Amino acid sequence: MTHQPAPTTDTFNHRMTAFGTDEDFLAAALPFLTEALTTPGEPPPVAIAAPEKLNLLRDALANDAKNITLIPHTDWYTGSAANAVAQAAAYLTTHAAAGGRIHLLMEPVWNGRPGRSPRETAEWIRYEALANLLFAPFATTALCAYDTRTAGFALVDAARRTHPDTGVYEPPARIAAELDAVPLPPPPADAHPLAHPDPDAVRQQARARGLAPADAELFTESVTAAAADLAPITGTLLWGEAPACVCELRSTRRVDDPLAGFAPPPTADLDPDQGLWFTRQVCAYVDIRADGEGSTVRIQYA
Repeated sequence: MTHQPAPTTDTFNHRMTAFGTDEDFLAAALPFLTEALTTPGEPPPVAIAAPEKLNLLRDALANDAKNITLIPHTDWYTGSAANAVAQAAAYLTTHAAAGGRIHLLMEPVWNGRPGRSPRETAEWIRYEALANLLFAPFATTALCAYDTRTAGFALVDAARRTHPDTGVYEPPARIAAELDAVPLPPPPADAHPLAHPDPDAVRQQARARGLAPADAELFTESVTAAAADLAPITGTLLWGEAPACVCELRSTRRVDDPLAGFAPPPTADLDPDQGLWFTRQVCAYVDIRADGEGSTVRIQYA
C-alpha cells in the first residue's frame, strides 16, 4: 500500500504505510523524508528501520543521506511497549524542535516480537493505540512502516485501526477496552500466596524461582512500586520460573485509566517511586484488569 502524504499539523500526526517489497518501501519512505527535509524549522528527520532498509535508503538518497539520522531499529526498540514510549519521549525532548517538531520514519523489530504470539501482538497494538494520546501534545510527524513479509497481515490489519490516516481508525480507549476484555489465564494451582507484597518475601520467592540477585532485586522493586500505586493490596500471588517470574496483585482500587503506567514522569531518571511507570519499564509485561471489586495487576519479569 503506497502511503499518501498528509499535511503537517500542530498535533501528533500518526501515519502508517504497509508494503511487501523493497520498491514499495522506498515509494513510501522517500516522499516522507523529502517532506521532512523541506519542512521549515525542523531538525534532520530520523529513519528507524531494519539495517537492510537503511542501506536501501542510503543508496536511494545518495548525497541527501547525510541530512537524515539513520538508526537501526534494534537500537531503538529494545524491550517492552513501555520502553518504546520512553525512548520516543526522550528523543523528542533531546532532538526535536519546539513543540516536538520532527519527522520519524519508524519500523519496529517484527521478527520474534509482535506477531510471535497473541500476547506480543496485543502489547504492540496497545502501544500504537495509546501513542495517539501520549504524543498528542507534540507536533511530531511519524510514519509507522509495516513490512508484511515480517509483520504479517493480521498484525497489519490490527495496526490500521490505530492510525488516523487509514480510514478504519478507532479511538484508543476503545482499542484498550477491547484488549482488556480478554480475561487473564488463571494462576497455576501451585502459585505461592503472600499476606502482603513485603519486599523481603518477594525477593526470597524471586531468588527461589531462579532469578539472579540483580534481577530478583529489580523484580522486587517493580512489585513494590506497583503495590504503592495500587494500595490497598488485598492479595498477592507469585509463580513461574526464571526469567518469567510472575507476581499478581489484587487491589480494591479500580484502575481503568488506559494510560496507567505509560505516561512518562517529569524526570527521565528511572526510580521505584514512579510506581507503575517504573514497573512497566523494568518488566516485560504488566497486565491490568479492572472489575466491580477493584483491580488485578499481573507483573511478569521477562
